[in-house]
Amino acid sequence: MVYRILTINPGSTSTKIALYEDLEEIITRKIEHKAGELEKFKQIAEQFDLRFKYIMDFIEEEGIELNRLSVIVGRGGLLEPISGGTYRVNDKMKSHLKEGIQGEHASNLGGLLASVLSEKAGCPAFIVDPVVVDEMDDVARISGIPDLKRRSIFHALNQKAVARKYAEESGRRYQDLNIIVAHLGGGISVGLHRQGRVIDVNNALSGEGPFTPERSGGLPSMDLVNLCFSGQYTQDEVKNKLKGRGGVRAYLGTGDMLEVEKRADEGDKQANLIFRAMAYQIAREIGSLAPVVKGKVDAIILTGGIAHSDWLTFLIKEMVSFIAPVKIYPGEEEMKALAAGAYRVLTGDEEVRTY
Repeated sequence: MVYRILTINPGSTSTKIALYEDLEEIITRKIEHKAGELEKFKQIAEQFDLRFKYIMDFIEEEGIELNRLSVIVGRGGLLEPISGGTYRVNDKMKSHLKEGIQGEHASNLGGLLASVLSEKAGCPAFIVDPVVVDEMDDVARISGIPDLKRRSIFHALNQKAVARKYAEESGRRYQDLNIIVAHLGGGISVGLHRQGRVIDVNNALSGEGPFTPERSGGLPSMDLVNLCFSGQYTQDEVKNKLKGRGGVRAYLGTGDMLEVEKRADEGDKQANLIFRAMAYQIAREIGSLAPVVKGKVDAIILTGGIAHSDWLTFLIKEMVSFIAPVKIYPGEEEMKALAAGAYRVLTGDEEVRTY
């Protein structure tokens, strides 16, 4: 039997759709939303009708028969913390996605879009490894101030997908390995996967870990407090410094890492310094996780869009390869990861979970 799986991945500026037969991609499309097209909506949930129309247009243009689909999978959003896995979309999940209980994010639309389409198709709707996957050990949740609990928000979908891919390629099971995965993109998350669970990871959304193209990462705490109360900036302006106008952009005026690397190659000393500093912070974050498993790390994986940079990955490898072999999976395979999560359930390799 061939399973036909439709995957939907709403992003901040695009909507990706793909049709799979088992794990083979048959059709894919990335709909780039025009400048200002989404900005008119005050809340993410209000974008539903627009994105749904684009998806239905795609289905009609490609002649996809809804009644032949086995399952529809959406990228999960900012839900309550849950363990990794594939979840059936239910009323509680839809309510939380509409409400945005942990914040506004385009991926909140994934489960909602999948649910409405599944009703038309007469098949289940799933989400897979949303960004709120939380498998952290209790000891890793302690921050130093009881009011501020460390939270697990990271690139769970791609991190788990590449960890499983490495395990399969090496002839072992994901559940038997200790792997450190660094997802390098607009946000950077570095997670320790111990025998199939991500027991520690920096919160890539709210200011932990290495600085990124546009995010500040971890900062000197007292200096940040002084900045907040200096009277120079509003609360929103400080938040923009942390996310959106922080990191590489704050130093160089751009978050485009291709441009930064080019500038460094052409002799721009500041660009060279900031590029190397980001690699340094990523390597330091990777190294900080090795003691948690007493140095017994089977592999270090570098993934995400910035992992396409040979120079960046070389700099990181040079610093961390003494810990474990370094494997590079540049880019991300989120669409295939969504399909794979559904496929594991359809084939009985994994139990579907309830939110």
